[in-house]
Amino acid sequence: MSASSSDPLTTVTVALVKAGRTKIRYPAGLVRDDGSRITVRAPWAAPGVRDFGFVRFEPGDVFTEHYWRDRWYAVKEVRTGDGELKGWYCDITRPAVLRGAELLVEDLDLDLWVSADRSSVLRLDEDEFEESGLAGHDPAAAGAAVRALDELEHLARTEGLAGLLR
Repeated sequence: MSASSSDPLTTVTVALVKAGRTKIRYPAGLVRDDGSRITVRAPWAAPGVRDFGFVRFEPGDVFTEHYWRDRWYAVKEVRTGDGELKGWYCDITRPAVLRGAELLVEDLDLDLWVSADRSSVLRLDEDEFEESGLAGHDPAAAGAAVRALDELEHLARTEGLAGLLR
């Protein structure tokens, strides 16, 4: 289903949960929901600038976010307000759940950054993942998370993420 003015649901609230707590909630426009992948678009939702060293997220940036109901990751295409591609920020998550107008996403700490020219592919927050204790209390989820990160990194280093997002 593509979102249009005749669709009953054109806006969702993305709720990013981490360790049982809501990390951030923000409104996003529903771009598409094909039953497996949900795509939304939203401006940078956090206050101010967040400088990671390898990329800056700032007011005016636009995120086209792809969530799957059957995959353990989300891929966020990041562009400036002028449309210039910055890259892709990938969150390792449990499969997304759409309940009414709320898109619930559970962040599992692991992340991947892929620069626009694909010259930089960075695995992030592996220390936070280890510290989370997920491997001890939910080894199946921890294994799925690591496999998802490996899969995304492989795609990023070979054919790129664009084919995944078509």
